[in-house]
Amino acid sequence: MSIRKSIEAARLRGAEQFGAGRGLFEFSFAATDPTFAGHFPARPLVPGIFQIEMVRVAAEWMLGARLVIKAIGRAKFQRPILPGEVIQLQMTVLESGAAIQVRGAFSVAGEPAGDVMLTLSADAPKAGI
Repeated sequence: MSIRKSIEAARLRGAEQFGAGRGLFEFSFAATDPTFAGHFPARPLVPGIFQIEMVRVAAEWMLGARLVIKAIGRAKFQRPILPGEVIQLQMTVLESGAAIQVRGAFSVAGEPAGDVMLTLSADAPKAGI
């Protein structure tokens, strides 16, 4: 299973939009998700790369466009996110020309869990596809 498919399967709700460029998502990864087999067998947790990708994919859902990461401005992981926990992702998206600045703040049960800032751009269609 790809990272994107795992994220799509974990999505409980969202985007609930509240204000321009702001949205809320909820996710919960099942303990049976294949990512946990190797990360880590004795104490599974949602990998940091999943959290970064959750922000990118949520921005795609909010904007209705394919996006690519141009830069990771910050990726701070404040606590482990475990299988079955409900993850809230509060998104802020600011578009400025070709650059899209995105901030994703993660929390679990009201406790901060992570903060990710990305610079994204629209994915240009590939020739012949």
